[in-house]
Amino acid sequence: MEKVAESAGLAGPVADEPAVRVSAVPSGAAGEGPAMAVLAGLSVSHLLNDLLQSLLPALYPLLKAQFALDFGQIGLITFVFQGTASLLQPVVGSYTDRRPQPFSLASGMALSLAGLILLSLAPGYGVLLAAAGLIGLGSAIFHPEASRVARLAAGGRYGMAQSVFQVGGNVGSALGPLMAAFVVVPRGQASVAWFGLAALTGIGVLTAVGRWYRARLATAPVRRSAAPARAGDRPSRRRTGMTVAVLLALIFSKYFYTASISSYLTFYLIHRFGVSVAQAQIDLFVFLGAYALGTLLGGPIGDRIGRKPVIWISILGILPFTLALPHVGLAWTVALLVPIGLILASAMPAILVYAQELLPGRIGLVGGLFFGFAFGIGGIGAALLGELADHAGIEQVYALCAYLPLIGLLAVFLPSLRPAR
Repeated sequence: MEKVAESAGLAGPVADEPAVRVSAVPSGAAGEGPAMAVLAGLSVSHLLNDLLQSLLPALYPLLKAQFALDFGQIGLITFVFQGTASLLQPVVGSYTDRRPQPFSLASGMALSLAGLILLSLAPGYGVLLAAAGLIGLGSAIFHPEASRVARLAAGGRYGMAQSVFQVGGNVGSALGPLMAAFVVVPRGQASVAWFGLAALTGIGVLTAVGRWYRARLATAPVRRSAAPARAGDRPSRRRTGMTVAVLLALIFSKYFYTASISSYLTFYLIHRFGVSVAQAQIDLFVFLGAYALGTLLGGPIGDRIGRKPVIWISILGILPFTLALPHVGLAWTVALLVPIGLILASAMPAILVYAQELLPGRIGLVGGLFFGFAFGIGGIGAALLGELADHAGIEQVYALCAYLPLIGLLAVFLPSLRPAR
């Protein structure tokens, strides 16, 4: 991980002292209030972006029947979609660190729109793969630059800004399967095109955000980096690489466990407690609602008490609940989903802002690397846990995943960061 960090330009201001002073404030950002209209626009567009990309996996049963696909072909669609969406994000982020592109956000949404239209008209499997690639590419362009603009619009309240931005994505991901169930499945493949209206709305919102971003770059350009406050704060490549590796391990824990809930909770509830499909979906939305609330709260709490305590609590703090989950009845299972979702979701805003403070001047690369890794881990986790469920039973998924929060102990290796005034 250290070599990867160095080759990607991740050597940031981390020293071997317990507290490292960093300067990660974009020019003119601190001391001003948050640009709430811009943050709201980013959150709404994030909702629309993740709504569109969550339509694809929700359509798998329909596509499988319509095109006579096997599970291997379904898996290849996922691979193309997630490969473009996750692997390209660090590349996009690194490029826009050097050359900010104010209207790349709207361009990314336009690519997603093209993929959506292609998906609605696809006559065969090859076109389905192309549509999946376009939707993934649009997502890869959107996330790193949107994360950068959220930080620029934060007015110094970086955790709050990331929470507002990310909660839109949570809501969009939750709405996608519902839209597929109530709109696309009853009306067929062609009805996917109706969601082009959502993409067009996103393009309009992001064009307005792009104008604000362009004006901000012209009047208060973002500094690529800032010198440490004193010689003792000089960067340590080794320490930076280790810190990034720890953060990625924490994201692995978070998103692998999240995949176990989002992909298999309904099957678990139906198998173990005999509930109906509708009831299982309602119970899943209990988790998703708590997860969205946790995302919204995690950033502001991090602004107040610091990122590192929130990271500690959000990963390791769910351990008692995950250990209890496989051994309780239905009512307690649903009750435990609330603190698990609420606490677990608070991690990502804190981790992302911590990484941005660790690597000032690499905001796009940080957003691309962490969002891309999170997205990829979620897909890999769903696939591996599916194999586990096939061979050992669905209950073993939660018996094994219960121990994932122990990875949160790695947070002890995170240095304390003190933003320079």
